[in-house]
Amino acid sequence: MASGWAPDGAVQDQIDDTVADAVTAARARMPRGESETHCQECGDEIPERRRQAVPGVKLCVACQSERDGRPVAGGINRRGNKDSQLR
Repeated sequence: MASGWAPDGAVQDQIDDTVADAVTAARARMPRGESETHCQECGDEIPERRRQAVPGVKLCVACQSERDGRPVAGGINRRGNKDSQLR
């Protein structure tokens, strides 16, 4: 139930928009084009099966796993209260 000037379903609309933005951002980060034969970070050879499975791959499994483990900064803050702006 929405309150104030917000229409019914406004909270769900915010959730849907947040998920859609995250999916769009993830798709934008996906590799494209021709795959590299050797990892751009460590220089190890990238196996043929990985290059076929992930078109445009630039990193070996070990380097990609390390990169995936790094924290990612948040996106758009859709909360309307002042306290959320302080984080």
